[in-house]
Parts: sequence; C-alpha cells; structure tokens
Amino acid sequence: MPGHGTVALTAWVFGRLGLREHARVAREPLVPSQLATSVFTAAEASRHGVTEDHLRGANWRRVGRGVYASRAIADDPVTRLKAALRRLPGTAAFSGRTAAFLHSLDARPPVAIEATLPPTTPTTHLVGITLRRCQLDADDVVLVQGMRVMSVLRTVVDLACRLELVEAVVVLDAALHKAKVTVDELQGWALKHAGYRGVAKLRRAIELAEPKTESPMETRLRLALMLAGLPRPQAQVDLRDPSGCFVARVDLLYPEHRLVIEYDGATHRDSISADNRRQNRLVEAGYRILHFTRPGCARGATFGGRPSSESLGRDRQVVQTGAGFTD
Repeated sequence: MPGHGTVALTAWVFGRLGLREHARVAREPLVPSQLATSVFTAAEASRHGVTEDHLRGANWRRVGRGVYASRAIADDPVTRLKAALRRLPGTAAFSGRTAAFLHSLDARPPVAIEATLPPTTPTTHLVGITLRRCQLDADDVVLVQGMRVMSVLRTVVDLACRLELVEAVVVLDAALHKAKVTVDELQGWALKHAGYRGVAKLRRAIELAEPKTESPMETRLRLALMLAGLPRPQAQVDLRDPSGCFVARVDLLYPEHRLVIEYDGATHRDSISADNRRQNRLVEAGYRILHFTRPGCARGATFGGRPSSESLGRDRQVVQTGAGFTD
C-alpha cells in the first residue's frame, strides 16, 4: 500500500500536468464561424472569445497591419484585398487591374493593388496600394463581395484609355465576350467623355474589338496580323464539310482563302492526338492551317506585350504566302 509521501507526490505530479494541460488548451486556436470567412481586427476577435494569445496560434495569420484571417483563407487574393480595404478611406473604390480581377475580367490576381479616391480625399500615400484620383459618379461604384469597386464599364474604359492599344483591346474583348458590357455602352461612354484622357485610343480599341474572342492570346494574335496590314480575320468560326457535317471550330479564318490560323497554347500541347485528328479533318475539308505558338512570332520567335516591326513583317509574309494575299 503506497505511503503518504507517494500519494502526495502523485497528486503533485497530476496537479502539474493538469495545469500544463489547462495552459495548452487555453492557447489552442479557436475558429468561431463569425471569423472563419473574412478579415478582422484583434478587438473584433476578442468579442468572439479569441484572444491575442490565440491569434499567435497555427490557425490564424496576420494579413495586414492589425488585421487577421483564418489560415484557411489567408492566401486567397480576395482576403488580401479585404485586408487592404481596412486601410482605405470609406470613399475609396478598387480600380484598374484590381477591379478587373474582382469583376472576373482577368483570372490573374493583381500584382499591385489599385484604388481610386475622390480628388478631395486627404489620404496621399498607403504602402502597397497604388492610389489614383478622379471624380466618381454614383453609378461608377458597385459592391462586389462587400467591397467598393469601380463598375465594370468604368473599369474597362479606364484601362482601355491608359493601356497600350493591344492590351486595351484584350480588356475590351474579355468584357464583351463575357457580356459584362456592350459595344453601345462603350461607344456611349466615349461620346459622353470626349475630352477624357486616352478616349481616342478607347475609340480605336472599340473598332478593333471582337466579342467572339475566347482568350487574351487570341486577341494578341488577331491584332498582330491586323497591325501588320493584313485584313481582319473572322473569329471563332464553326467549319463544316461539303455534306454539312461539323469539322472544327477555329480561332481565326480567312474564308475566301480557306486559311485557318490557330493559336496553340498549353491546352493544345496537352492534347496532341486530338489536335492531330482535328487538323486532319480540316485538311480533308480543303483548309490550310497556320499555327502560332505566340502572336507576333511565327516559326517560334518570342513575343512580348507589343510585336516588333520585324516580327509583324515576318508574320505578314507567312500569312500572305499561306493565303495567297497580294498587296
């Protein structure tokens, strides 16, 4: 039978373990449902039973100065934007590429966060956020996921006015293809804002836009051909054989010359066998095909944001030869 000393030692050991267990449980991160899906401050967390000690645990991340989020959503680009919103004046609205991302015009998260403020807002500088100033009308701002964002129309025209021409058309094509805006809306805005900086480029971009275009690289390919002096090709055309059977849907087409022009992206490289069968069907139906891996760079040359005069000339020659164009 254990002696009094043994019992006392056992009680002391369990007491110590109990205290340690209690301390460990106290530091265990909690995830109340009210804090699981958005950003919050330490003061807001405390109202739901989450202390600063908890916030140092594994289930939480600091996503901005004094702003936290659940680890499950901390790396989401929208979480990053919601954290930035906490630092902006209430009159601010996300704009530019940031707004394009929130409106699903661009699948890529913005590298730099951009917001627009009314001219009279006193805020002049915020680390990590590009600030622009302009007068915002009531219909220029909408709510997206609880955040103030420039409307789709204002986002599209602002980007088109300040980007170089090819990238301006990329933005317009994406917005038109997704039915976010209409050509009439774009033309109406340009007419109403005749003195707006860059509006002449916007008008030119509207002329070059093609709602049927399905990807930015298809836009760049089409414009590389047109800026090289070639006629405007038809976009996203369903082709059929003489019996009326469907052959293929092609990126670009010069119908009079039965010339198909295709942009071969990653999807094409991942489905070589299916693409070969598709190409065979096109050839059998009497079409010639030119493949571009990057626009402005026939035969494997490289292409940046803007095609060089040399690459444009080379592409013009390649397509002219394939189609039989004459000057």
